[in-house]
Amino acid sequence: MGRKWVIPSLVVLVAVLTVLSIAVGRVNLSWDVWSAQDAVSRAILIELRLPRAILGLLVGAALGMAGAAMQGYLRNALAEPGTLGVSAMAALGAVLSIFFNIAGVHPWVLPICGVLGAMLGMAALFVLSGSAASVLTLVLSGIILSSLAIAGISLCLSLSPSPWAAGEIVRWMLGSLTDRSFDELTLAAPLILVGCAFVLGCRRPLDALTLGESGARSLGIDLNRAQWQLALGIGLIVGGSTAVTGIIGFVGLIVPHLMRPLVGSRPGALLIPSAIGGAALVLAGDIVVRLLPGGSELELGVVMSLIGAPFFFVLLHSMRRKLT
Repeated sequence: MGRKWVIPSLVVLVAVLTVLSIAVGRVNLSWDVWSAQDAVSRAILIELRLPRAILGLLVGAALGMAGAAMQGYLRNALAEPGTLGVSAMAALGAVLSIFFNIAGVHPWVLPICGVLGAMLGMAALFVLSGSAASVLTLVLSGIILSSLAIAGISLCLSLSPSPWAAGEIVRWMLGSLTDRSFDELTLAAPLILVGCAFVLGCRRPLDALTLGESGARSLGIDLNRAQWQLALGIGLIVGGSTAVTGIIGFVGLIVPHLMRPLVGSRPGALLIPSAIGGAALVLAGDIVVRLLPGGSELELGVVMSLIGAPFFFVLLHSMRRKLT
């Protein structure tokens, strides 16, 4: 396949998966959902499946782009918001707003707390690992952030004042698109779209960094500005996504590696294909959880972890073999 056909093919795939996401479920919808006699099917379509499909597309695209940007900036194939603790820090921010009972003050409180947690995670990651971290340094930094966030979430869960709060905390830890409505979509979409705009604005610095920091500076790139613009963009993406879906990991790790053989390894050129591929992966995963047998749906975050953990292991093993 020529590279010029990659993006159109991915767009067609996402369109097909979006239609399947709307059509597939435990309740079969009739073809004539707009008839006066089929109000239930119409309600399921408009209030549940349509926002769920759009949110899956949006979150998947954002996480795929965020993973490609982090791998390009840190010049490390293992970089991704989920594996490096940024998603967990976003979840910690959301959980703290639930634990201290401030999430109900205003609908925007929980997403903002998630964004602040993600941005704090990005800043801590830059401080701990630096912009050109080794594999070991990057993995250790991610372990530190993840451990800190999970410890905080576990503490909130242990001290939870009510079963409702505990249930909400568990929900953020697992990650899911189930029962999401246009209310959640309205909260997440502005944050994610603005975050994606910030990340796309870093395409030139990401390409320049392939020459190293000194090479990028010689091209007139302001690396400090690029670093914090990227931190803000990824913070908005991960915080906005995690605030409404919980932790959905490994999307940003898997997709850029699948896209590189198709579009090349230039970081700036990888952002858009990774976004489209991320949307396809999340939509496909959400379709799978609805088709699996059983009384209740498996959480999407669990499915992504079952796919991503072996992928991470194989990737780490192949990188280790190249270094020996």
